[in-house]
Amino acid sequence: MTEPSTVSLLPDERIDRINEQIRLIQKKQGLTFGTDAYLLAAFVRPVPQARAVDLGSGTGVLPLLLAARKKAATITAVEIQPSFADLIARNAALNGYSEQIRPLCADVRELNCEMLSDKEVDLVISNPPYMRCDSGKRNNNDEKYIARHEVCGNITDFCEAASRILRYGGRFVTVWRPDRLSELMDAMHRVALEPKRMTFVHADSDAEPCAVLTEAVKGAAPALRLSPPLLLYQKREAGNSRRVLTPAAQAVYDTCRLFY
Repeated sequence: MTEPSTVSLLPDERIDRINEQIRLIQKKQGLTFGTDAYLLAAFVRPVPQARAVDLGSGTGVLPLLLAARKKAATITAVEIQPSFADLIARNAALNGYSEQIRPLCADVRELNCEMLSDKEVDLVISNPPYMRCDSGKRNNNDEKYIARHEVCGNITDFCEAASRILRYGGRFVTVWRPDRLSELMDAMHRVALEPKRMTFVHADSDAEPCAVLTEAVKGAAPALRLSPPLLLYQKREAGNSRRVLTPAAQAVYDTCRLFY
């Protein structure tokens, strides 16, 4: 880790302090750091010497979280939007991780090992766009639209990219929508990514799952371990609208650790 740098902000940006004492530059009108990204970072098991790649990195928050918790040695943050690739570089500098985090402005659908110095990697992570192009209201903000919708690649494209750059035995870790889980499983199996570990996330004990975290291993034999579900909030007390984290969820936020 190098000394944090002073960086300039564009008129449409702000700096927020998030988990792990990270200062994160975010677009005022763009997608902001949320639960899915943090849970994904927590779900990644640490391999301090690993070479990692984040597909569709956005602001670079996942690489920052992994670097802060020493879960990988280096992380290449792949982002198709030039403005966000620049933002990743500035966020890395702002937090002193310019040596560990490298932004790469590239299309996931074209990504290959040559772009990564001709070397396969140990770990690929991704919080990919989760909405089909024909679903939901079209956001007038193009950056938000590209981040949320499968404009620049669907889940099959992301799985194919992960398989192309992973070494045999390397891991692909992602967060996805439970209602589209069958698509994720199909996409993984097509490219020899075998799901090995999975956790469903629920808002509370009465709610259907709102996210699913999955770790797959390239070239592994079938054997999926389904962990206990993670409940984020305790049930609301009558007349109280305040949401209180469950002890399990609080532990995840305190430690950036969610693996069994």
